[in-house]
Amino acid sequence: MDATLPMGEKRAGTVLPMAIIGLLFFIFGFVTWLNGALIPFLQIICHLNEFQAFFVTTAFYFAYFIMAFPMSLVLAKTGYRNGMALGLAIMVVGALLFIPAALMASYPMFLVGLFVLGTGLTILQTASNPYVVLLGPKESAATRISIMGLINKGAGVIVPMVFAALIFSDLGDTSPAALEALTAAELQALSEKLIMPYLYMAGALAALIALVKFSPLPHIEAEEDPQAPAGEKQGILQFPQVVLGAIGIFAYVGVEVIAGDSIGLFGKKLGVTQFATLTSYTMVCMTIGYIIGVTCIPKLISQKQALLGSAVAGTLCVLGVVFGSTESHGLSEILIGWAGIATVPNAVMFVALMGLAHALVWPALWPLALDGLGKFTPQGSALLIMGIAGGAILPPVLGGLAASLGDMQPAYWLCLPCYLYIWFYAVKGHTLRAWK
Repeated sequence: MDATLPMGEKRAGTVLPMAIIGLLFFIFGFVTWLNGALIPFLQIICHLNEFQAFFVTTAFYFAYFIMAFPMSLVLAKTGYRNGMALGLAIMVVGALLFIPAALMASYPMFLVGLFVLGTGLTILQTASNPYVVLLGPKESAATRISIMGLINKGAGVIVPMVFAALIFSDLGDTSPAALEALTAAELQALSEKLIMPYLYMAGALAALIALVKFSPLPHIEAEEDPQAPAGEKQGILQFPQVVLGAIGIFAYVGVEVIAGDSIGLFGKKLGVTQFATLTSYTMVCMTIGYIIGVTCIPKLISQKQALLGSAVAGTLCVLGVVFGSTESHGLSEILIGWAGIATVPNAVMFVALMGLAHALVWPALWPLALDGLGKFTPQGSALLIMGIAGGAILPPVLGGLAASLGDMQPAYWLCLPCYLYIWFYAVKGHTLRAWK
């Protein structure tokens, strides 16, 4: 039997559960941020324009919107731990679908595989995020989520470099012009290189099922909210802080995915040689942001202040992307050139810095949105997970704007209202407890 821990009680012995959940968050990051490297790759082998290429994110993140509430119902039956194992099993199926997709170089089949992977991640995210929140005191929930985010984004730093090494290692010239000149046979061979990485991924996910299923993860029960009389709240939509929080998650994930997944395509359009690894630049910036969260929340800054600071910094980064130079490397020479890292144009560097700007939105918003939900916490978590659909909708909109304008740079204006909404939620939205 699992140990049962009531919500809100300070818990000892959480190191092992946090380590296991941390491993799951690494897998989240590895699978999720592989998309940033996959988009320009599939654009090459499937002959896609920018709008079509961003359907990678649509297929992946739309699964969250469609499957969040069904998966929450499954989770109510299975519990957190069994739900995580089920999510991993679904992801195994999604990874294996990449084998026929690669053999046929079929973009629709790739999208199906991505949707199934997203479905598995939906139940994992629905289970694991509230689990981390409820595993200890709510005042330090953002710190725990920041630790998970640090692990998640650490995977995002690694995966583009691993992907580039496995896929492009023996091609020699990987400039955009050289890749576009590949013959049909060479493109097919390039597509088939995806088989082994996803086969290994399926094996690793299968091993994790056994770890989660038989690990000593405690079962956590949500208790009634002592501040809300029984029967006063009849459904999750009566909690403004979580409904508005879901919109905040929509805005945040949209800009997060844009920053991580569009930077490679943006760099490719500008002729940046290392375009396949540019997602790592954004992920490094996000990792720095999560380190700030781990060290500063709640000791130096509150969750509300972290959210507000992210909104302000993100707004400034959008202005930097839109108005920054596409030729000068001055900014990246100052920030990363000293470390021997390949520099990029200023506008591209500002896209990477968006990762630093909004890194604390996820860990700060979740505890604020789930505060006081009591027995409605699983539904609240599912509603927040549905907000991840922002990653399905906003990147293709950016791609459509870029295609229609013939230039990606002004398309980044799309991110400005997203940061402004996060600004609103930090100041007012999270405080609302009733619709007026």
